[in-house]
Amino acid sequence: MFGIVRPCTHRLGERFKTEWMAHLCGLCLALRGDHGQFARIVTNYDGLLVSVLTEAQSGPAPGSRRTAGPCPLRGMRSAAVANGEGARLAAAVSLVLASAKVRDHVADRDGLLARAPIALAARRVARGWDRAGARTGASLGFDTAVLVDAVDRQAGIETLAGAGTPVLVVTEPTETATAAAFAHTATLAGRPGNAPALAEAGRYFGRLAHLLDAVEDQAADAAAGAWNPLTATGTPRTEARRLCDDALRGIRLALREVEFADAGLAHRLLVHELRTSVDRAFGTANCSHTAHTGTELTDRTDRAHRGSFGPPPVDFGPPPAPPRKPRRDLLPGCAVALGLFCTCQLCCTDHEGPWSREKKDAWCGNCDCGGCDCGDCGCGDCCCCPCDGC
Repeated sequence: MFGIVRPCTHRLGERFKTEWMAHLCGLCLALRGDHGQFARIVTNYDGLLVSVLTEAQSGPAPGSRRTAGPCPLRGMRSAAVANGEGARLAAAVSLVLASAKVRDHVADRDGLLARAPIALAARRVARGWDRAGARTGASLGFDTAVLVDAVDRQAGIETLAGAGTPVLVVTEPTETATAAAFAHTATLAGRPGNAPALAEAGRYFGRLAHLLDAVEDQAADAAAGAWNPLTATGTPRTEARRLCDDALRGIRLALREVEFADAGLAHRLLVHELRTSVDRAFGTANCSHTAHTGTELTDRTDRAHRGSFGPPPVDFGPPPAPPRKPRRDLLPGCAVALGLFCTCQLCCTDHEGPWSREKKDAWCGNCDCGGCDCGDCGCGDCCCCPCDGC
């Protein structure tokens, strides 16, 4: 799994978590269905945005979900997953861009790819992914040549770039590729009028993806002597941050021009979670709530109520806590723990403690709940509370 949009499932809430997992699993299964088991390794968080945008415009339709069997990454649970053209377009885009990533690593002679036999095998895999992505793209009316061309131009641009070259010259091929993929979701969804705005959002997303990758890898690239766009062009991190913030605004404004059937998850990922991704890459915090005391939050709520019709509602206090389940004895708890471990639920999904029966987080959840996004997205006073598409 890789990508710049890596949402914390706790922050998404149940509705968006369910939808996000449906698209993630749908992308993975579309790769397997069209291209075989091995192709599933290119499943990535950013690729599923194509599936999300397609469904956000068309709305739920008959056949847009299917029931998938148990999977270790879902704790051996079945689930309803995205099914249709959006997932297949996401698969095609993911294959072509993963192929580009492999060729880039081969060219840089990274790690084991410095060995000729392994590099040869990697090139063959990359060529196979290119052909597979092109076949799927063609069946959906999308020419993946625009992606391949962008990748091919990238190498030449990087060769010529040097100190003083605007870093946006280097990010242009990525911007062009993502703009094409985002725009085609409008065609699949039957809303061709959305294509220009989505192309603009895709262009800014590609810029963000390239810049954030450069920011996160800059220190490692310097240590390894590898090429990095920020270092090569002499772009300071302050300028990179300014460009990222500008791209965030551009995406937000472009999405306002798109006609959605249900913008909830797309808005959550491309407005809120992208802001968190930028803050994570630059090591900054964005949530203004940490400075509020309980009294200040209550005052804010009171002001909101006074701005509406009628008196503020009566505060009956917090709801009663649900009754606690009785603890399991040692041996039954051991049996449950073994079952959770063998089905990967301990590692991959929220689960009930084997003995305490309290809700526990997955071991590898990599929770990033602390960075809720309260940026200016037009959602109102606080958009990181129960935002439902704003």
